[in-house]
Amino acid sequence: MLLDAMRSAPARAVALVDGRRTIFHGALPSLIEHEIEWLRQGGAERHAVLADNGVPWALADLALHVGELLSVPLPGSFTSAQVAHALDDAGVDAVLTDDCTRSQELLQGWRPDGTSPVSGLRRFRRQLDLASRAAAPPGTRKITYTSGSTSNPKGVCLSGPALEAIATSVADATRELPIERHLCILPLATLLENVAGLYAPLLRGATCVVPPSSVTGMSYGGLDAVRLLGTLTREQPNSLILVPELLQGMVVAAERGWQPPASLQFVAVGGAKVSSELLARADAAGIPVHEGYGLSECASVVCLNTPASRRAGTVGRPLPHVRVRVDAAGQVHVAGNTMLGYLGDPPRAPLDEVATGDLGVFDADGYLQLHGRIGNRFITSFGRNVSPEWVECEISQRLVGRPVLVYGESRPYAVALVGASAIEAPDAAVEAAIDAANAILPNYAQVCYWARAPVPFTFADGTLTANGRLRRQEIHTRLGALLDGLYPTELAS
Repeated sequence: MLLDAMRSAPARAVALVDGRRTIFHGALPSLIEHEIEWLRQGGAERHAVLADNGVPWALADLALHVGELLSVPLPGSFTSAQVAHALDDAGVDAVLTDDCTRSQELLQGWRPDGTSPVSGLRRFRRQLDLASRAAAPPGTRKITYTSGSTSNPKGVCLSGPALEAIATSVADATRELPIERHLCILPLATLLENVAGLYAPLLRGATCVVPPSSVTGMSYGGLDAVRLLGTLTREQPNSLILVPELLQGMVVAAERGWQPPASLQFVAVGGAKVSSELLARADAAGIPVHEGYGLSECASVVCLNTPASRRAGTVGRPLPHVRVRVDAAGQVHVAGNTMLGYLGDPPRAPLDEVATGDLGVFDADGYLQLHGRIGNRFITSFGRNVSPEWVECEISQRLVGRPVLVYGESRPYAVALVGASAIEAPDAAVEAAIDAANAILPNYAQVCYWARAPVPFTFADGTLTANGRLRRQEIHTRLGALLDGLYPTELAS
């Protein structure tokens, strides 16, 4: 389906551009076919792609997908240990890369095996005992690893039809908009950008602008806002996919005088909870933001607000390729287009439900509201259930997105740890943010005391995931004594 769509696009329309190479829709199918031939001649069964955003990454991924070759995208934000885990866990026997310096460190014992004449990526090979390799469920086209909340996440096995079903739903959801130019800011190794930012635009004959991170300034370890804003102004995209931290940066810049591109028609935001106030500020700044929801186990996007169907404070309605329900305990379940299973686990039927672990509720019009994760919810000593993400979001968005952890398990009240330096968030600003949040929170969810973490929460030190979510257990383990110190007295018995 994806290849057919590319063949039917206007031949002189640009399909891929990264500032160094420009590929037209008319040439793309032939290039993909030649890349498939080169990949098959290499004899590898499982390919990992470790490269920055760019035309080379897109060409290699499209060839692996169309050629029905098993691929493992590796985010550049992964540590060396995470990369090694994914390579061994997935039984990868070939790596395609544009970073020979890092490859020398990561791929010791692997042998160089040529350079693609199409993508330009270099291939490294190794010999494996195939009998000891974990079996992938039949039909697996892509194994995606997310940073998650642990150092060694599981590989999620996805089929080609599942990925294309989502790309089709996303393309159809924005069909009424004349989107001709999508700018990929998130790493293409991120499943969301891969499917909704590469496959979906190509399905509708649009241009995918895929500049490297050195141009966009995108880094999970620290965003270069000047480069990001400059890229947006220069490229004038019609659509973007953002995580909340990137949206926060755009909104703050706009409030300080930066002009969002007049070309923008659709900005999807997801990956973590977004406060209603930030969404309202984005609207006021002229940024057409639409919140959505998805997860790797469901091959990415599940729900999405669209121009024709949008409700603030929700993640939108389910897209046509899935069925979503909320059980009696408030947990969200998704069926209809889900994973084939985790690598190494018994295969599952792709039509079976996935229990997401997310808490939510449908409103009367079918829009899904999310309230946090089941595993993160705490119960106060008064027996009240609290989703910490709810409280954290209200505080954090008043601190320009600085991370905040809220805690209160079996305690009489909630407390907070602020993962930012005093320069980033002075005490007075923290107090004001907590007071403002408490003013709109019920009393059982209000934060009574707070402390500053000894050092800011960061991806580099293992307290944040790559997309900015808190690694709660790691923080609790490291800073349990500090949290306990925020409860100086107990209620009288």
